[in-house]
Amino acid sequence: MDVLGLRVFFGDLRKMTSMEVADGEVSLIVTSPPYFNAPFDYPDLFPSYENYLDLIRSFASQSRRVLGMGRICAIVTDDMLVKEGSGSRGRKYPLVADTTRIFLDEGFLYRDKITWVKPAGYTRISRRSGVVLQHPYPMYFYPDNIQESILLFQNGEFDYSHLKAAPGKILESSKIDTVQLNKERWNLTVWNITNVLPIPGRVEEGIAAFPEEIPRRLIKLFTMIGETVFDPFAGSGTTLKVARELRRKGIGYEIDLELKKIIRKKLGGEDFVIEEREGARRLRKSLQNKIHHQRRVTKSLVLRLIL
Repeated sequence: MDVLGLRVFFGDLRKMTSMEVADGEVSLIVTSPPYFNAPFDYPDLFPSYENYLDLIRSFASQSRRVLGMGRICAIVTDDMLVKEGSGSRGRKYPLVADTTRIFLDEGFLYRDKITWVKPAGYTRISRRSGVVLQHPYPMYFYPDNIQESILLFQNGEFDYSHLKAAPGKILESSKIDTVQLNKERWNLTVWNITNVLPIPGRVEEGIAAFPEEIPRRLIKLFTMIGETVFDPFAGSGTTLKVARELRRKGIGYEIDLELKKIIRKKLGGEDFVIEEREGARRLRKSLQNKIHHQRRVTKSLVLRLIL
């Protein structure tokens, strides 16, 4: 495979084999797992929170297998507020804490956490975060969330002699621009980056996609040119697009077959391979129908409160 080669598999990550992604083949994972039953992204996708955590456990196990020694798994995630049953309030699920515990139990080292902050007033309308103060009395407060966490886990200790052994041209071409790093504050644990709004006309319409700036920074910070970047929840293909632009190889795994056209559109051209595997499903249309229903219910509830 050439440096710019990309592979995309449609199937269930839990059934991924070494024939698709080999042991130790990957130098960096950049991904965002589905948010547990997020009303405006993945309503009722998982029958229970424990079922969701089973997916994260499989994700951690597969990540440990495919990552090279000492390499990084970066996960964009955050805690999730889900309305359940007939109650008017939701339950907050600690995705960050539970994901961290699962990855530590799998044998990963905890490298760090970056807080991705979105501009106030530019956040996507979603009940994953909370609600504004509906009544000016104690106990009604739920903060509006304008952040997500980027969790960094490391697959054991990295042997820095590998850098010294790398071809000089590759090493020099992979050098981090420290002027840019300091100017744009990559060196901080808080990254202020505008989020992607899934509005009509965009490739990401109706899709929970993170901005290209997140994988761009992570790929530059943790890989060299020619190494392999893996996104096990590929979505619209943002990580793969950026990996190719930065002259890295890319592998994506995605369960939703309805995203195939969107990935093709985002990646453009034909210089990548798409294959279907066991467990691939058609999800997007059914999820969008549930989302539209949820919005109608929410709008009706708001009108009743106003009237």
